[in-house]
Amino acid sequence: MRVRDWQDILEDVVESNADPDGWRAVSGDRRGGVGEDMFLGHPSVGVYQLKTYAKNPFEVRGVGSQVARRIDDDLDPLFPEEGSGRFGVQSPFESEDEAENAANELEEVLKAHADAPTTPDALFDDVMDALDSPAFGPMEHDQYGRPDGLDELTTTFDEAEELLDAELDDLVDDDDVGRGFQ
Repeated sequence: MRVRDWQDILEDVVESNADPDGWRAVSGDRRGGVGEDMFLGHPSVGVYQLKTYAKNPFEVRGVGSQVARRIDDDLDPLFPEEGSGRFGVQSPFESEDEAENAANELEEVLKAHADAPTTPDALFDDVMDALDSPAFGPMEHDQYGRPDGLDELTTTFDEAEELLDAELDDLVDDDDVGRGFQ
């Protein structure tokens, strides 16, 4: 298992060329430390574990690793299905023209949904498509605790958990972030 910067893990997600709406995620508070834990999974790409914390209000730091090459029958129930919260990953636009085209397409999507009966999930999917998001889907998140799926995934990948915790603790210590800042 190779521990890398959390943004490198997200870059792998973006560059995976997997079906964008096939991703699922589970996240919540980090157990016993500053920050958050997250698992991102896709049936054809695998499972990634991320640990992050806010160094300050403008900078997030963290580590991550790929912990599984696929989602098998044991892992599948630990990730949420449709109907829970949603998440999306977005790459920055490479040019002003690209950003303007995406804004125009997004405006058309919003007009279409304003004029017709729709659901929040349908709007979200259409917005992600308009923005050409490389990864989005259902997410179970608890900003004040830990969802059951997060605890079960953490237990399943206990060796990765231990290594990533140590790496994140080193980052926190190097940044001289006290336990009182979260």
